[in-house]
Amino acid sequence: MTEQNSKGAALVTGGAIRLGKALALRLARDGYDIALHYGRSADAAEATCAEVRALDVACETFSHDLADAAGIDGLLDRVHARFPNLTALVNSASGYTPGTIAETTPEQFDELFAVNLKAPLFLMQAFAKRCGNGAVVNVLDNKIAFHQFEYAAYLLTKKGLADLTRMAALEFAPTIRVNGVAPGVVLPAGSRSEEYVAWRVQGIPLQRQGSTDHIADAVLAFLDNDFATGQVVMVDGGEGLGQVGRNATQFDPDMV
Repeated sequence: MTEQNSKGAALVTGGAIRLGKALALRLARDGYDIALHYGRSADAAEATCAEVRALDVACETFSHDLADAAGIDGLLDRVHARFPNLTALVNSASGYTPGTIAETTPEQFDELFAVNLKAPLFLMQAFAKRCGNGAVVNVLDNKIAFHQFEYAAYLLTKKGLADLTRMAALEFAPTIRVNGVAPGVVLPAGSRSEEYVAWRVQGIPLQRQGSTDHIADAVLAFLDNDFATGQVVMVDGGEGLGQVGRNATQFDPDMV
């Protein structure tokens, strides 16, 4: 498939590994040329790029440390010069460091906000400036439904990105649509045990772990649906609905 016959090109940040890689491959199968961004995973990026090209679409890798917001304009210059047919931006790159409010250091706070919130803002700004029209999908986290202080700084960045998604949808309308996808238990960190995943599944109404295909389905749905903007969808098997709260039918005066 040539660039002229494709659906346009998509810039996928963090596209070398894990969820970003899965999204890049899925978008390629759907006909998008891929601008594959990576930070430190150079070898993995080249390997993923080869897999994308094998799907008969164009792919190039683009290296940039997203903590360097001042360099994002230059990144988009390089991407747009190679892919003037750029029509989609998928903000998948994300930093993750757990820690309560009491444990969070200024360095951890600044690093997480730089990559998870500041970078998506300036990526959307640069995308809008060069492309004029298209679609953005921001990858969030279903933890935004909760107030888990054990992930204080990280979770604040994702809650902020959810609000930024809605703000950007208003500002960049009608020519650019901005939506968000919040994954649940799909790709737990490598340090998570099978027992941990099974414990998490107990809190999921659908009683199973999700897959990267579930997330890619939602991303593609937003890219294809030209009447959807400012929406954040949870793809988590219903886990985000877990806060039932206390109510009168549960009240037992004998327990008071």
